[in-house]
Amino acid sequence: MMYSIRSFSNFSTAAAAASTSLPILHPLSTKSRRVLRMSATIGTPNPRISLEPMVIKPPSHPTYDIKAVIKLALEEDAGDIGDVTCLATIPVDMQAEAYFLAKEDGIVAGIALADMIFNEVDPTLKVEWYQKDGNYIHKGLKFGKVYGRAHNIVVAERVVLNFMQRMSGIATLTKAMADAAHPACILETRKTAPGLRLVDKWAVVIGGGQNHRMGLFDMVMIKDNHISVSGGVAKALKCVDQYLEQRNLQMGVEVETRTLEEVKEVLDYSSQTKTLLTRIMLDNMVVPLSDGDVDVSMLKEAVELINGRFETEASGNVTLETVHKIGQSGVTYISSGALTHSVKALDISLKIDTELALEVGRRTKRA
Repeated sequence: MMYSIRSFSNFSTAAAAASTSLPILHPLSTKSRRVLRMSATIGTPNPRISLEPMVIKPPSHPTYDIKAVIKLALEEDAGDIGDVTCLATIPVDMQAEAYFLAKEDGIVAGIALADMIFNEVDPTLKVEWYQKDGNYIHKGLKFGKVYGRAHNIVVAERVVLNFMQRMSGIATLTKAMADAAHPACILETRKTAPGLRLVDKWAVVIGGGQNHRMGLFDMVMIKDNHISVSGGVAKALKCVDQYLEQRNLQMGVEVETRTLEEVKEVLDYSSQTKTLLTRIMLDNMVVPLSDGDVDVSMLKEAVELINGRFETEASGNVTLETVHKIGQSGVTYISSGALTHSVKALDISLKIDTELALEVGRRTKRA
């Protein structure tokens, strides 16, 4: 019983071909089939009521292909012969229900992406959600279910959860940061998992943050190395202004400043020259103190110097503990790489026997 993931149109047909010549049965087919139903539905919302999952759409990107990323993740799992455990233990015509179970409190994200993955594995799988991306879920909550061919549910399970757990972790931290940062807006950075840039940034939006530049192509961001090579902040800005004007390019321009002297140099340049500059980053102007607090006096002074002429962005020493104080400094934005580079995944399971899963979860304090 072998099949190659690289030669299938969907996992349903592959599994069927691998096991028998039986026809693939739709979950709602009236033909005879074996049905496995182990999940209690007591206390579960009406399954006919399904919330629209694509409430918060992914950010745009000119070349990123989410479907290709999904296929790569599935191929990574299946290798060259597929799920040998499923092929060995689960009859091809077995039907099942599996429920999404929250094992800790947080913001759920990745519901729309999960739909895409299930559809890629087997378009006949039926997925119903009782929550939507961006909603708060609590430990022990069953917030969605999938039913149909059991083999394909189990094949999709880990890939779905890997995406959802990471995205939900990012969204949960983003929500906490965004609430604490108000009235400043919270941004992520390019410190994302390679290959998951758009997915990570999508989770930030679901959590209530805003996206920084998507990549190197959609915004000019003059950082310390550019400044060092160019010979100073003003020279780097002049090069950018000339480059964009010559090529008739219109996009945001941000420059990183590390001292008040550099802030003054940027302001002097902009007062004497027409510039396309839109935002000034105030990098590491939040100074950590020995008692765990932070000193934002330098940051405030920089904001006062700029006096609304440009957007401002605070960067460096941004944590959940410090972000509120930084947000009160008057900056427009606060960027935090930790939203994506140090995320703790939110614990979510997909279980066929949810009653046993809840029993075990209560025993381990995870449900």
